[in-house]
Amino acid sequence: MKLNNEDQKFYLVREDVLPEAMKKTLEAKEMIERKKAESVWDAVQRVDLSRSAFYKYRDTVFPFHTIVKERIISLFFHLEDRSGTLSKLLAMVASSGCNVLTIHQTIPLQGRANVTLSLNVTEMNMSMDELLAQLRKLEFVDKVDVLGSGA
Repeated sequence: MKLNNEDQKFYLVREDVLPEAMKKTLEAKEMIERKKAESVWDAVQRVDLSRSAFYKYRDTVFPFHTIVKERIISLFFHLEDRSGTLSKLLAMVASSGCNVLTIHQTIPLQGRANVTLSLNVTEMNMSMDELLAQLRKLEFVDKVDVLGSGA
């Protein structure tokens, strides 16, 4: 889901005014999510939708409850500039069940770099305090701050 572009606009639209292809895309996505279809091809066949229409709309149309339940948090890191640090940081974030939405890293100066991560924490398997404590224990992390939360 592309929620990080500030120029994008979102609208809440009543279902009865949506084009049929969008409705069928939502239906196919739900079938895939609930494992009621084995593949995209299977799902689009069941709802009578072309695969091209599915791929056209799949990342642009969402059920209202999906957007509402999504929890997003932005974290700021001050890291030592060493080979593999970002990879190790991202591995820890992934192991916590978070999904990385955006990454912004500055050019390292004086052996340090700033990294900002936007994370979907909906599926996180620990508390935010536990995640922050684990991240702060990483030897190359000088600082971790919570910049904002949509949770």
